[in-house]
Amino acid sequence: MSRHPAHTDWCAADHRCNLGEHRSSTILVDLPGHGRAVLTRVRTTTGREHAEIRVRVALAATEPAARRQLTRLLTDLRQVVTRAALAGRPRPSRRRTA
Repeated sequence: MSRHPAHTDWCAADHRCNLGEHRSSTILVDLPGHGRAVLTRVRTTTGREHAEIRVRVALAATEPAARRQLTRLLTDLRQVVTRAALAGRPRPSRRRTA
């Protein structure tokens, strides 16, 4: 029996796949002078899929401004993760009333 299930259509099918995981090629969003995000789709050995996202954001030169940016970044990331999680859930059925 093969240790690695068949590669998916989106799998990079190279050295990125290891220990039974499947990993896509990375998707890069680069905003020169502002930041960069790198997204990789992953399927674990249990079959669970997730997005792995690394974000790098240029911070302000002064400490108070950098702290404000970090606070805003964490708030916005919480909203993004929550929305993404909710988007994957089935919608509850709406019952019609007479």
